[in-house]
Amino acid sequence: MERGSWLVALPAVDGKQYVYRVYAPDDALPADLFWDAWHCHDESALPRACDVFDAAVIERVGRPPGTVALHNS
Repeated sequence: MERGSWLVALPAVDGKQYVYRVYAPDDALPADLFWDAWHCHDESALPRACDVFDAAVIERVGRPPGTVALHNS
């Protein structure tokens, strides 16, 4: 199974959007990608990120933009 990277964008209470690169298999579940990024953010000193799945934007890295977006709000 091929392993790639994903970008997961999380909005935060400070009005900024924090983007995390998550390394996972190509068939990774969107919820797993979201929680991986959210826990990374939650363990940092940055302002609290929204923990609502629908607020996240998840895209596969290395593919044409918009062709493999898993989740866009």
